[in-house]
Amino acid sequence: MYYVYILESVTSKKYYIGYTNNLETRLNSHNNGLQRWTRNKGPWKLVYSEQFDDKRTAILRERELKNKKSRVVLEYLINKNNIAMGG
Repeated sequence: MYYVYILESVTSKKYYIGYTNNLETRLNSHNNGLQRWTRNKGPWKLVYSEQFDDKRTAILRERELKNKKSRVVLEYLINKNNIAMGG
């Protein structure tokens, strides 16, 4: 399984979009400063994820979200997901 995820910086409220095959390990690597783009900008919390059967589809979805470059779109996904999850 692969995942496309959105992280939110607890301090700056900025978002980061990525993909991985292990959400827990990836979140830990972001919070431990092991990822260049998120280093010194955390702590990070997982606010959204989508699951995919293959890496290629996950990468295409990640690119789609990154190309939108819209905080409104990202917040719509996050809020829609929170409602669906009962939160």
